[in-house]
Amino acid sequence: MKRATAFSRLFDGLNMTVLAVLGILTIIPFIWIVAGSFTASEELLRKQIVFFPEQWSLDGYRYVFSASTILRSLLVTIGVTVCGTLLNLLFTVTTAYPLARRDLDGRRPVMFLIVFTMLFSGGMIPTFLIVKAFGLINSPLSLVVPGLISAFNLVVIKNFFQQLPEGLEEAAKIDGCHDIMVLFRIVLPLSLPALATFSLFYAVGHWNSYFQAVLYINDSHWWPIQVWLRQIVILSQGSGIGDSSQLDAEFAIPPAPVLKMTVIVISTVPILLVYPFLQKHFAKGVLLGSVKG
Repeated sequence: MKRATAFSRLFDGLNMTVLAVLGILTIIPFIWIVAGSFTASEELLRKQIVFFPEQWSLDGYRYVFSASTILRSLLVTIGVTVCGTLLNLLFTVTTAYPLARRDLDGRRPVMFLIVFTMLFSGGMIPTFLIVKAFGLINSPLSLVVPGLISAFNLVVIKNFFQQLPEGLEEAAKIDGCHDIMVLFRIVLPLSLPALATFSLFYAVGHWNSYFQAVLYINDSHWWPIQVWLRQIVILSQGSGIGDSSQLDAEFAIPPAPVLKMTVIVISTVPILLVYPFLQKHFAKGVLLGSVKG
């Protein structure tokens, strides 16, 4: 027993050491980016890598937030993220719950079609033609509707619903609840870890939406924050792509390295701040529904 205990402690110590090293290696690049965004241009160009700035500067943030278009694009992104996440959850849950009922006729063919989309898709051009046919070009809805339901998330949530005791639903129906009341009063309150986890997945996807916006939105009035930040980086590199007058910034463009780091911080920190509120549900929610098929 003593040998086993000593070996167990040694193994735990090695695990903690390896995880600590990996954690440090993971966070170092982020610290470098954040520190670089607050470093004076001359110091950053001279040292390249700065973790503790000798001279602090807000030039990058002043330039980005002085542009009148940034606030509008930020509001567009927040609207798409909030509304899109709510619609994603609504349609995913209302689709997964009936498919979790073993007495539903035709559930196997429907599940086959859903899983089939995880392996094969129509591709970019057919999707663009569908979006155009529905009149969603130059509309924020084009960032939400095409990906309204994630097949993977739906399958996991369905499996989670199947693990809930059937006796709860039967007791609720004896008390006079119909299927919709059972879903919203019994099933969903018990599914908060899974819902919190997939809310985070959907929200991060909407916040980072860039390629869809480039494809479907030509009107700069509806560009999300990611597209505008990319536009700022392109202008800072002097590539000649884009119109600097659209930014309407009050300050001079800082050097490209400073601006790139500033853009990364602005695009990452807001969605990163959401994670601590969902952390306690995250690990549990990812594992739930992944055991049974």
